[in-house]
Amino acid sequence: MSNDHIPPTEDDAATPLTREERADLIPAYITLKQELNEAEQIGIDEADRWAFSRKRDVLSDAFLLGLHRRMFKDVWRWAGSYRKTERNIGVDHWLIAIELKQMLDDTRFWIDNHVYTSDEIAIRFHHRLVLIHPFPNGNGRHARLAADLLIVMLGGQRFSWGRASLISAGQTRQAYIAALRQADRYDVMPLLSFARS
Repeated sequence: MSNDHIPPTEDDAATPLTREERADLIPAYITLKQELNEAEQIGIDEADRWAFSRKRDVLSDAFLLGLHRRMFKDVWRWAGSYRKTERNIGVDHWLIAIELKQMLDDTRFWIDNHVYTSDEIAIRFHHRLVLIHPFPNGNGRHARLAADLLIVMLGGQRFSWGRASLISAGQTRQAYIAALRQADRYDVMPLLSFARS
C-alpha cells in the first residue's frame, strides 16, 4: 500500500517531507501517522539506551550523523544523512556541514572558556542544531537527545523538555515551539526554562 496518504505534518511546526523522502519509508505496514510515530519511537528509545550506555563525543559531526541513523534507521532509508532539499526552516542544504562545524566549534569554545553555564551551553547547542535542521525529519527529537547527552557530559542532569511528548500538536509542543522562536530572536531563557520544566 502506498504511504502517500500519511500526513507529512501534524502541525505547522513539523518539517514537511517531500514525496521522494516519504517514498524512503522502510516498514510497509505503516499507513497512519500514529503508526509512524510509534515505529520511530522504538528506534529513538533504542538509540537513547545506546547513547547513554557509555561516554560519547557529542561534539562530533560523525557522532551526530550516527545518532540520527541509530534513531531512525529502521524507519527511513535516509536516516543519518543530511537533507538534500530546502525546507521552510533551516540553512540552505549545501551549508549544513559548514554550519554544523561552526556550531561544534562554538560549543567547544563556550565549554573551554566557561562562557555560559552548562545548562545554557547545552540549550544553545540544541537551538543551533534545530536551527540548522540538518536532516529531512526528526531534527527536534535528535537535537533534544544530543543536548541531553551534552549536559550529562558536562556533569549535569538530563532535561525534562516539558515532561510530555512533543510529537503531537498539544500545549507542550506549542510552548516548545514558542521557546524556540524566542531563541531565534536571541533570547534562550524561555527555551532553557522549558527544558527544565
